[in-house]
Amino acid sequence: MKVLLGVGGSEDSIRAVERTVSRAAAAGDELTVAIVENDDADRTREEVEARVEEILADAGVEAEIRHLEGDPGSRLVDTAEEEDFEQIVIGGGQTSPMGKINLGSISEFVLLNSHVTVSLVR
Repeated sequence: MKVLLGVGGSEDSIRAVERTVSRAAAAGDELTVAIVENDDADRTREEVEARVEEILADAGVEAEIRHLEGDPGSRLVDTAEEEDFEQIVIGGGQTSPMGKINLGSISEFVLLNSHVTVSLVR
């Protein structure tokens, strides 16, 4: 499966990297990691890339890593559709005290606008 993994640097997105890389190792997925700008993240894009490289190396998985410029949600959706990805994986979603999921703006945009299957890792 051809998978586009969107990473913005939040804890949710790093968790998505760990789970997606583990699946790619087991299933032989063709993985591309797209690092996007996330104003809510504590990590810089360089720190995110270093962490992604570490996770990939530990799992023995090769993947293309690229930086997407512009609006993160739009760029992920456009890239997935233009390059025939079969799935977008993103991290996100916190559970509110009432038990409802609260999505970040990037996750919400991708979920609502993608014509490609989207997996949300929480």
